[in-house]
Order: sequence, then C-alpha cells, then structure tokens
Amino acid sequence: MNTQPTSSIKSGFTLMELMVAMAITTIIVTVLVSITSIALDTWNRSRSELRASRQAKGMIDTMARDFEALVTRRGNATEWLSAITEPQKIGDKMESTNASKLIFFTAATDRYNGEIGKAADLGGDVSCVAYGLEYKDPIGSAGPGFETFVLNRLLVNPDETFNKLLGKTDLTAELPKCTVKLDDTTNFVCENIYQFTITLHVQVSQASTGTTPVITIVNVPVKLGKSNSGQTTDSFKIKGTGIESGYAGGTVTNDELKGGRITAMEVSATVISDFGVDQLKRRNFSGSQQAEFLAKNSYQYTKLVQLPSM
Repeated sequence: MNTQPTSSIKSGFTLMELMVAMAITTIIVTVLVSITSIALDTWNRSRSELRASRQAKGMIDTMARDFEALVTRRGNATEWLSAITEPQKIGDKMESTNASKLIFFTAATDRYNGEIGKAADLGGDVSCVAYGLEYKDPIGSAGPGFETFVLNRLLVNPDETFNKLLGKTDLTAELPKCTVKLDDTTNFVCENIYQFTITLHVQVSQASTGTTPVITIVNVPVKLGKSNSGQTTDSFKIKGTGIESGYAGGTVTNDELKGGRITAMEVSATVISDFGVDQLKRRNFSGSQQAEFLAKNSYQYTKLVQLPSM
C-alpha cells in the first residue's frame, strides 16, 4: 500500500534572519577593515622610522668618526676648523631651519679609498673633510620632481690637502680650488636630512676678580645655527691662534672663549620620512602648519662625540 504525504513542508530563511545575518557580516567586515587599516598605518610608520633611523645613523656615525680623529695645532695662523651657517636658502616650499657647513682636518681612515699602505697611498695622514646640505636630486638627474635634502661629504686626500689647504687662513674660500667638489654626486652620504645642528662644547678658564683671583673651569656649549631662542652663532672657527666665534649672550666673553679648548661635539639631526618629502613638493605651509607637519613626519636623533685634546 502506497502512502503519500498529505502536505509538503518547505524550509528557508525569513527576511528578518537575512537582515540580522547581513548586519553581523557588515560589523565583522567593518572591524576587519579597521584592524587592517591600523595595522597598515603602524607598518608604514615603523618602516618610515626604520628608514629614517638608517639615514641618521649613516650621517651621524660618519661625522662622528671624522670628528674623533680631528686634527688641530696651536701656534700658527692656519684655520683648522670652519663651521658656518649656510647663508643661502635650502629647500623649496619648506626651507631647512638649520643647515651648517663644516670643513676641518682629520686623520680619515678611508683616505685614498681605504687603500692605505698600497700603491694608491701617496703618503700623509691628515685629510680635509667637508660636510654640506643641499636640496637636489641625489643622483643628479636633470628632471624635476626628485629633489630631497641631501647630505654630502667631501674627502680631500692628504697630498692635495697638504698642497692646497694646510696653512691656509680661510678654508671656505680655498676648498672650491680642490679637484673634487662638495656637491658632486659621488660624495652622497644620505638623504632626507631636513636639518642638522652642531653644538661644540668648549672648556673655558675664567679668573674671578678680587685680591686673590680664582681660576674656574667652565664648560660652554656653543650651538651653531638657529635654535628656539634665535641665532646662537653663525660662525665657529678653530685657528692656531685660538677660537673665533660670534658667540654672544653667554656666561663667557669671546676673549675667554678664544683661549678655550673643544672637549666634545654634539650633532642633532631631523630626518623627514619619504612620505613627508613627497608632501613637501605638493603642499604649501603657513603659520603653525609647518611645525605640525614636522611633528608627524620627522624623527630626531642626537649623538655626543668626545674629541681628542687640542
């Protein structure tokens, strides 16, 4: 005997169930998108900071090695170190706030391309080194749109240093006469260095007034370039006759500073991220926008280097 169902039961989702499922799916997708966005932002930020750290390390370590082998001599008219604030503007829509130019003598270990004691070594161990910041294409391309803040380092080998620079009283005027120029692309060190500030720590002897003068040793930090309080000094030179500087407003006089000796050098650098450099080419900044932009897209690095006794 065959039996057939008297009714057919059909199963499915109601409209309300579909709406609830869609709402839950939307919430899950929104959360996933938010998490992904935060993760990507964190990754990009970490990547920018890592790259900026590498740029700063390349600059500061190279400069520290040169300063650690600084060469100076007393009792002559030679200019041994020249540190000045660049008078020209560096940058385009947002200019560098502080770009120093350094020229000094050092016992650089990479002289003659590091082939010391080989056929390329023409003798001598005192080289001249110069540092300068420019706003240009790092590889020297003629096309616009690839400019950034570029730090260059010029190394003048001992033979040319002896023939053209040693014994001179004005290194800034004599350096352009050398064979290789500071702005050559071969002298590239790193990029995205928005500004760097040099602070020279000078040990000064002060004599107190009175019937029994007392000699006091004072450590004076002399900052080159601009700071929050304005222009500290625009020039600092070490000559065989002593220190010459436009330093003013401190606890010592220029005459006291002249007889001092440098004990340490502090370099502070501001490195802008690649995204920040790209935005510099597209945007115009006014008022507080520049400070806010730098706070979000730049990183600060500082290193103190002990110098050999003068």
